[in-house]
Formats: sequence, C-alpha cells, structure tokens
Amino acid sequence: MPIAWSEQLAASGIALATLSMSSPSWPGLAVVARTAGGRVRARLEAVRLGHRAGHGWSQLYLKPGLLGRIEAADGGSTRTTGTGPPPEEARGLWLALDHLHPGLVRNRAGDHLVIGAPECGSWVTARPDGSGRWTVTVCGPRDIWAEVQDTTTRWQAAGSPPSYELHLDPDGTQWAGVGRGSAELSWQLPAAVEPQGSVPARDPEPTQPKMESAP
Repeated sequence: MPIAWSEQLAASGIALATLSMSSPSWPGLAVVARTAGGRVRARLEAVRLGHRAGHGWSQLYLKPGLLGRIEAADGGSTRTTGTGPPPEEARGLWLALDHLHPGLVRNRAGDHLVIGAPECGSWVTARPDGSGRWTVTVCGPRDIWAEVQDTTTRWQAAGSPPSYELHLDPDGTQWAGVGRGSAELSWQLPAAVEPQGSVPARDPEPTQPKMESAP
C-alpha cells in the first residue's frame, strides 16, 4: 500500500486499492480512512472482484498444457475424504490462502475445485462423489490440498474473519492480521515491486546561471 496515499488523505477521507498477490483468483481490497481527528485506520477486505495488477507482478494463469494434465489426472495421486473444500463464499479464507501460500490460481471453468501452481506444475482437484464424500487428486512437489486445509484450520481458529486489520507501521512494514495469541492469523505484505523495465529517476542536469549583460 503506497504510504503516500494515506499521508495525502484529508480528514474523513478514504482511499481504496486492490492489494493482491500475482494470482487473479482471490483479490483483496484495502480500505484506508483518516478519521476527523487525523488518525489513519485501514483494513483488508476479501472481495469477489478486483483490479488486475498493472505492473510489478507477472500475472499467473493455468496454461493449456497444465490444464490438459489436470484433466487427464496425469501423474496424480487420488484419495477419498469426508472433508470437502471450503465454500466459495468463504472469501476471507481464500484471501489468506493467496497471501500465506502464494503462486496458486484457480480454474473456475469447471464444476469442481481445480487449483494449480503454474511455476512448479503442482495441482489439486476435488470432486463430490455423490455419497457425501470427496475424491481429491493431488500432483506435484506442492501438496496444495494440505495448504488449503491448513489455512482453513487457522482461519476458523481466528473466528472465520471476512476481513483483516491492515497495519501500516512507521518503519514502512505493512501486515494484515486478525486475532491474538495462538488464534492469530497474520502475514506481512511484500515490499513494493518496481514496474518491469522501469528506469530509476535521475536528478536533472545542473544548469549554469544565466548571465545578464551590463547596462
């Protein structure tokens, strides 16, 4: 979150910005407000839609080759479980997953859960089997199903929050979180990324003073 935005807020002013990782699947909306007394308060809302990152992050997506392997269950390990995936409406959970386990993207074209990690080729699918249980297939070096279940447990322990407090520390550190003690669910936001191909700003060339002719 650019700290200059909060510094420029007038009393009772508000700033909105999409803060998310490289995945377009689970956006977060930063809501930063300055009270009438001058204090800055901020929170990170889990929302359904957000602006796509314009620069700094390489957008993640599931390439056709990876989707083909997922559809064919190529190399996957399958098991049956009574624990299904979290519902789509649990957006606070999915936002936490995006930040705690970056590099994941969801394919929403199918009628069941499909999540992949394009950078390493890992993926997971979860389908209801009609008996109240789920058929889960995982593949790759990352156990994405375990990451989802671990985040679900932590999110529920924190009270199943739909949003998180956004802390903008004076030293520039920024983090989101909720809860306290063993029930705390929090993470630090990554540092700002320079736009790809950007050139650092240079100081202007010094100019010579203009000489005036004598009368």
